[in-house]
Amino acid sequence: MADAAFKDVPELFEADIGEVLTARTESLSTFRELGPPDLCHVVKSANRSGQKDLGSYHYVSGVDASSSASLAAYINSLTYSIDDNSTWYSKNTAWKVRNGCYCCFNAFSRVDVRVDVKIPGGVLAYVIDLRGERHDATPELWQETYLSAILRAILYGDDPTYWLEAYRKLDPITTPEGEVRFLEAAEALFLKGWQVGSDPEIQVATSVSNHLTAGILKYFGDGFRWQQAANLFEKLSVKEPEVASLLAKSYIGMNEEVKAVQVMANALRDNPQSYTLLHVQCDFLRSKGKYEWALKLARQAVNCAPSEFVTWEKLTEVYIDLGQFESALLTLNSCPMFTYNGRDAHRNLTPARVNLPYKQIIADILPERRKTDDDEADPALQRLPAPGLRGTWARAYALLARLVSRVGWDELLKTRSVVFVMEEEYRMQKAQSDIRANLSANGDTAEELSERKVIHEDGTVTSSVRDSTVSDAVTLVAKKSEEEDADDDASTKGMVSASSDHPGTQSDLQLNDNIPTIKISTESDREREHEEMRAAGVGVGVNGNGKEHASEETKAAEKELEKPVQAAGGENATDSGEANAASAQEGFSFSNKRLCERWLDNLFMVLYEDLRIWTIFRAEVAHFKTQHVAYRKTGLEWEILGDLGLRLHHKEEAKEAYQRCLDSQRYSYKPWQKLMETYADEGDLQRTLQTAIRVAAYQHNEYSEASYPTSIAHHLFKLGQIHGHAKISYTLLSMGLPDPILKIMESYLNYGQVFKVEGYDF
Repeated sequence: MADAAFKDVPELFEADIGEVLTARTESLSTFRELGPPDLCHVVKSANRSGQKDLGSYHYVSGVDASSSASLAAYINSLTYSIDDNSTWYSKNTAWKVRNGCYCCFNAFSRVDVRVDVKIPGGVLAYVIDLRGERHDATPELWQETYLSAILRAILYGDDPTYWLEAYRKLDPITTPEGEVRFLEAAEALFLKGWQVGSDPEIQVATSVSNHLTAGILKYFGDGFRWQQAANLFEKLSVKEPEVASLLAKSYIGMNEEVKAVQVMANALRDNPQSYTLLHVQCDFLRSKGKYEWALKLARQAVNCAPSEFVTWEKLTEVYIDLGQFESALLTLNSCPMFTYNGRDAHRNLTPARVNLPYKQIIADILPERRKTDDDEADPALQRLPAPGLRGTWARAYALLARLVSRVGWDELLKTRSVVFVMEEEYRMQKAQSDIRANLSANGDTAEELSERKVIHEDGTVTSSVRDSTVSDAVTLVAKKSEEEDADDDASTKGMVSASSDHPGTQSDLQLNDNIPTIKISTESDREREHEEMRAAGVGVGVNGNGKEHASEETKAAEKELEKPVQAAGGENATDSGEANAASAQEGFSFSNKRLCERWLDNLFMVLYEDLRIWTIFRAEVAHFKTQHVAYRKTGLEWEILGDLGLRLHHKEEAKEAYQRCLDSQRYSYKPWQKLMETYADEGDLQRTLQTAIRVAAYQHNEYSEASYPTSIAHHLFKLGQIHGHAKISYTLLSMGLPDPILKIMESYLNYGQVFKVEGYDF
């Protein structure tokens, strides 16, 4: 059976021939957006009686799907990849590819285009709809299928979060003629782009916010070739005025800022409600340091699209730029969060056998692919919740991490207590509510209580004092509340850490119990507290979608969101007993405070876990340095700490952690990838190439044969703008690389030569 395997193509062997095709047909209705990568299924025969045929399959992207002939040609090319070790004197039987089926999902019409190939024989192309019924393939369907395949190759090819076993990645566009055909298809189907879906941060896909526009911007943006994108968007802006936002972004990428400003001004005059236009102009102003002007545009964008996460995110970023951290936290709390839907994928089947061939010359420069001690890590590091965040949750956490990097953890908690209702304030409001409830239950009004006569044991008659009665009631109710509801935490409980001489810095975090803790209540607690706070007059309601909305009093405060001073007012937020007593007599008013959303509570806890681990790590490093002892971690631990440092905006410490990770013999390309990005940003050509060589070897070992668009090509082209491609090529030659590795690295520069990427001519 070993002779039936491909020698350079990964494949998974089926237990029953055709089961993967049946599983794909049954899964068609679950594909929501671009669909999964293409599926190539082949049947191999030994042409000998008694020998069963074998079925195998692999996933692939980058194949030209413009016609049945191009897909049939790919299947035919596999016949030359079969591992034929038979000789005239051996008893081994030569295996041949007898037939194959290529499946490509059409994301526009939501159908699966399939091509059956019989060798020798004919080619049959047909379409399978979501119900599993067959239809004929039309030229319009072929054009949509071609563009869908190109977009998957561009968007999936370099996505580290999308992984499939036996996934082969090829170059989607290899010639200028192929690029012209891609642009023609994109222009023809541009107005249908919303049908293919959008990124998970976009709630409603539009003509300018979808996977089609994302693919176009990524393809031309990674190579800094904005001229072609600008030409396309100029044509489309005549049909769709909102495309002006993409055109302006292209002009800015070309350093044609005057044209970009003119385009934005004219487009906003005609369409002032386009939040994408407002965001492009907002980003342009931020790049020029005009944050006050950018703030006005970000606010207007929120008014234009209040249900979109990206508008609130942009407003939060501008507030952080301005140093208005209270307003930033309030705005972040208002972000609408969406359920994360990952990329479409096939249903996993258990293969009978897996064939993952590798090239020896590439494998020689990589660690052995086996589990070692360096793949072990401290459970506390492995349990960190932040790496599991996706979609809007990851973006919101990034904003929170940026906030804490600017102000420090202590100051962030103080800001949080100023803008959100804290536990102590909630308890006092609850006590006031219980007092009023007790008075009304006895049928007494405040005046009756103050005028009531009291007969003492000595026969004297006096009037009761209302203030003392209320004060005693407050004490009794508060005591009762502490006894009965010791764990009745509000949804926004937060305790500020002990004061220090230098608040607001990372060094303030202690390794003991002085570290601030955040307790998050359960859903049942939240519902019970809301009922109690309604009775207390705080005014919390629930709308039809189960989301909180404010009462008339709180809505008035929400209108003040654009006035940071009023929205962040926190006169009631104090921990002193005197202030609590005064508030008990005067009555609380939460009109200038908000309830913290549960998801933001959770993100505070996630951030706390990251900061706790990071602080312990840095303290250990400092301790070992003072003791002149080597600080040792496993390869996986260094990698996790490097990721943690990047999340918390400690780039130098993260770079050091990734460098330490390279000392271990662990099979992982992530540290090389992160270091390549860091060195490219620093402009270090030699180190960028050294890390890029390893990343390229890892990718080719994982059957990613595409040269562009990839992260390696993007960073090489970035350096090419400064040093030129000739210097990069000569530097590679001076390294004395093996011929296969040198050929791989030169393929990126060859793409730049063919498509005339900036720097190719010097």
